[in-house]
Amino acid sequence: MPESGSDATTIVAGSLSAGNRAEVGPAGGGASDGQTIGPYRLIHQLGSGGMGQVWLAEQTAPVRRQVALKLIKAGLFDDSVLARFQSERQALAVMDHPAIAKAFEAGATPDGRPYLAMEYVPGQPITAYCDGQRLGIAERIELFIQVCEGVQHAHQKAIIHRDLKPGNILVVEVDGKPQPRIIDFGIARAAARSADETQFTQFGALIGTLGYMSPEQADPRIQDVDTRADVYSLGAILYELLTGRLPFDPRQWRGQPFDQVLRQLREDDPPPPSARLAFKREGSHEIAERRSFEPRQLARLLQGDLDCIALKALERDRARRYATPSELAADLERYLHSEPVIARPGSLMYRAQKYARRHRVAVAVASGLLLLLAGFTVLQAAQIRRVTQERDRANSERDRATRERDRATRISQFMIDMFRAPDPGIAQGKAVTAREILDRASKQIDSGLAGDPEVQADLMFTMGDVYQNLGLYPESQSLLERSLAIRRRLLGPDNPDTLESLNDLGETLEQNDSYQQAEQIFVQALDARRRVLGADSPKSLRSQDDLALSLQAQGQLQKSEELFRSTLDARRRVLGLDNESTLATMDELSDVLVAESHYAEAEKLLRESAEIRRRTQPEGDQAIDYRLGRLLMNEGHYADAEKLLREAVDLHMHSQGLDNPNTLAIMNTLGWDLLREGHFSEADPVARAVVDARRRTLGPESHDTVDSLNLLSAVLSGEGRQEESIQINREVYAISRRSQGPTAEATLVYMSNLALELGRAGRYAEGEELQREQLA
Repeated sequence: MPESGSDATTIVAGSLSAGNRAEVGPAGGGASDGQTIGPYRLIHQLGSGGMGQVWLAEQTAPVRRQVALKLIKAGLFDDSVLARFQSERQALAVMDHPAIAKAFEAGATPDGRPYLAMEYVPGQPITAYCDGQRLGIAERIELFIQVCEGVQHAHQKAIIHRDLKPGNILVVEVDGKPQPRIIDFGIARAAARSADETQFTQFGALIGTLGYMSPEQADPRIQDVDTRADVYSLGAILYELLTGRLPFDPRQWRGQPFDQVLRQLREDDPPPPSARLAFKREGSHEIAERRSFEPRQLARLLQGDLDCIALKALERDRARRYATPSELAADLERYLHSEPVIARPGSLMYRAQKYARRHRVAVAVASGLLLLLAGFTVLQAAQIRRVTQERDRANSERDRATRERDRATRISQFMIDMFRAPDPGIAQGKAVTAREILDRASKQIDSGLAGDPEVQADLMFTMGDVYQNLGLYPESQSLLERSLAIRRRLLGPDNPDTLESLNDLGETLEQNDSYQQAEQIFVQALDARRRVLGADSPKSLRSQDDLALSLQAQGQLQKSEELFRSTLDARRRVLGLDNESTLATMDELSDVLVAESHYAEAEKLLRESAEIRRRTQPEGDQAIDYRLGRLLMNEGHYADAEKLLREAVDLHMHSQGLDNPNTLAIMNTLGWDLLREGHFSEADPVARAVVDARRRTLGPESHDTVDSLNLLSAVLSGEGRQEESIQINREVYAISRRSQGPTAEATLVYMSNLALELGRAGRYAEGEELQREQLA
């Protein structure tokens, strides 16, 4: 029963141990094979840590059994070591739980060295046992829940373990069933500190194991480490049981200064387990096989509830973590029983899915009856509608020709007036731009077509789309709202033209950062188009695609991914693989996969899309170059990404101009790539150009403008121009606080950026004040 058996590095009293495993070798420190200590005969050494040795020993009286004997090394029992050893003895003495290794007896050798006789656990670390037995995800979770119950028992006895890791959770089989045993309470401490504790846990000391250590344990300034530190360690173990990997890859820490490693533990968030598994290029098949799954199946299984549970246990802010191990265990029980978990926001659809999974038979019967009733209703409605249409068709045909002739005359006259040269006194010899013609037409449309509101609505719709393509969203929104109002009044809310105005209005709102309002409109348009045109209608699929985009913009990535996959399947079936709408959905799905860190699948989709475009439309692959460049940047291939992004910028600049939203988006991504390469002098003019253009075209408080300002502040910081960076960070923080609120996630991120820049500039008091406000 080794004192430390983890793959990560153990830290005690602020120092890194030399190796990753317990020392196993010749006996040392005065003890030897065959030596007798009290009623125990030493057989061989199991392991050695910084404080003592653990021996396999045989007890001869009053019962004969094998035990693990923990013995302080000779010459090491100073006050702090004795205090820690006494703490472990006391901790084990008060606990009695099947998942915790038992303590049998405490005593001392003739030369005064304390020893502790404990239950010998001839088991494997929990991760090794699960992999060796190829346990599935449900079996692993059931075993892990027993561990949570053991840790909860320790907490109820006011004991915090502080070094939970697979090497300290051994699994043995009892009557053919696996049972965990938690060992090594050598650095445990009372949840309520005693006055003497500072004798062996000094302020600034770090105790725990990298990879499983909570952020507060990695911060030497925090003294009030509580039971939630064990919850974080349990979250890391759960993460490893699910994915075969730690939340943070210890290989990345090789060669890094120790303070940078601790800073990452304190400040970075791990990726979701499904993403951690999905983007692993090596070993993913072996990891999935040990869990009796294919890699893609395992990634899908982890998405959703298990991602949310693991990340809640691993929250950097302990106030947002599970408060106790029993809460974590209860959520895992809910997952196993297909019940809604508290770690995941419970939408109506989510709860309905969980209910359906628990009551499959009843839901299937009820669904069948509803479908039968719905089919009968639709059949009757279609019959009535057909009779009505046949009656009205004869009357409408007589009037159509007259209406179309008069409408053509009015449209022709309006177009002539729109393009007629303005008063020379107004033009003053200057060339009249297309934008000026468009603006004049939008102002004259009410008076020029007052006699035909239907034509008015058509032209308002067309001009609204033109403004939208120019990135002039307020002008577009005004025209599309007026077009929608007229069409609703004249044609009805379910008319295809009315729904076209409704959907285009949603697109303008989305591009103008009004994501929630856009989402509501897309839901209305999708429901109506499915009802009127059918679920597989190209128009319905466009609304479904737009809804997925709005969910993506709001960070609802899983829902967005599901909708994009559904849209892509339908468009492949209805429109074909070479259709531009199908290819656009492939590109959009790849964007979501990149945001979820599913890089391999995203790259496969993008390359498939690019190949089809190069074959069918040689000039149509500009956006693909941009997306591939952004993907390579996210994967850390900055030089390759830079080449693609520069080519995409040149192409878009030539074809669409600097002020086009697509051009500016690509330039902004190029700026981030140059920043990550450390090419600050090259990133600086790119960032400034994007900021100036977006301020001019979108306004100073647009979401895109703020993102570009954030880029510029990071570039200035990299150039060592801290004061300029602080000034821009203040501007970004103020805009976000006004537009999104003081507690929005983006606002808190910008607040943190500002605090970090103040710290880099040596203005520690200001930075600390901001960080305290952020924590509050």
